[in-house]
Amino acid sequence: MNPADAYLTEAQAILDRIVATQSENIERAAEICVDTIAGEGLVHLFGTGHSRMFIEEMYPRHGSFPGFHPIVELSLTFHNQVVGANGQRQAMFIEHVEGFARQILRNFVLRPPDSFMIFSNSGVNEVIVEMGLEAKALGLPVIAVVSADHCNASAPKHSSGKKLPDVADVTIDNGTPAGDAMVSIDGLEDPVGPGSTVGAAAVVNAIKCMVADGLTRRGKPPLVLSSSVFSGEASAAKFDASYDDYRRRIRRVYGG
Repeated sequence: MNPADAYLTEAQAILDRIVATQSENIERAAEICVDTIAGEGLVHLFGTGHSRMFIEEMYPRHGSFPGFHPIVELSLTFHNQVVGANGQRQAMFIEHVEGFARQILRNFVLRPPDSFMIFSNSGVNEVIVEMGLEAKALGLPVIAVVSADHCNASAPKHSSGKKLPDVADVTIDNGTPAGDAMVSIDGLEDPVGPGSTVGAAAVVNAIKCMVADGLTRRGKPPLVLSSSVFSGEASAAKFDASYDDYRRRIRRVYGG
């Protein structure tokens, strides 16, 4: 099997693993999100490093809708510089600084029925765990999306001795093997081809679909960012309506 086919085979295995083992947890997470959004609250989204991708996958994207509040801290997620100012070394250092999550949250007004969804492949870095602890201290339910294999193979780093799943009300396994990279190449020491992108993105969109169904069943259908392929000329108006609803919803978290 060539390396490309090997990666695609492993990626399919991740999806199969999620379907076989995570349906109940995805449903529980979706119920939390439905309760939050139907109650005019926000599902706050947070992750460090490449986990930023899954925050942006939730909203705004075609086929997505308001109710989710992305918290993207550039000092933890701005990777395209790699070296120099805003480089990768700094970002990887900061994600281990306890107290940083608390400073981030001081910028927002959070309260029930809000909830939190936190993405981390390892589930052990200090800022991630602290964000979960701070959310729980505010009385907010926490959903964690991690690689269970990677998390179980990693020692806790936060001074509490906790990992993210120890804090979360619901933990969803993104199905990725420990170490993330999945393909071995003859003559190359280290494996390549990370799988967490596939697993976590699949989890995000599975939750999104369940939440859309739950809100619609409650008589509160969401305002979807709809492609012109589906909506024709009405697509632009639907985008505006969705953005306006998002602005209305987040005004409170910035003290408005």
